[in-house]
Amino acid sequence: MNITPTSSAINLINTAQHKSADAAQVLAELPLQKDEVGSLKFNANDIIKPVLSLKEAELDSSAAVKLLEADKKTVGSLLDIKA
Repeated sequence: MNITPTSSAINLINTAQHKSADAAQVLAELPLQKDEVGSLKFNANDIIKPVLSLKEAELDSSAAVKLLEADKKTVGSLLDIKA
């Protein structure tokens, strides 16, 4: 199995996408309506994990982009040396 920076970045992006979709689903299902902020059904702790998961997905995506940029720069440098 050949592991390249590009395949690692793609895996990281896919993971981030799934993580953000799961977190968005959890947030969408929370019992929070405009008039229910003080409801007994709403627990502030329920919203923390999905929001943190969204932030983690954002950071994962950012890391994947930086990985792709570094790989592109490296390949470009190698092509310049060969030319």
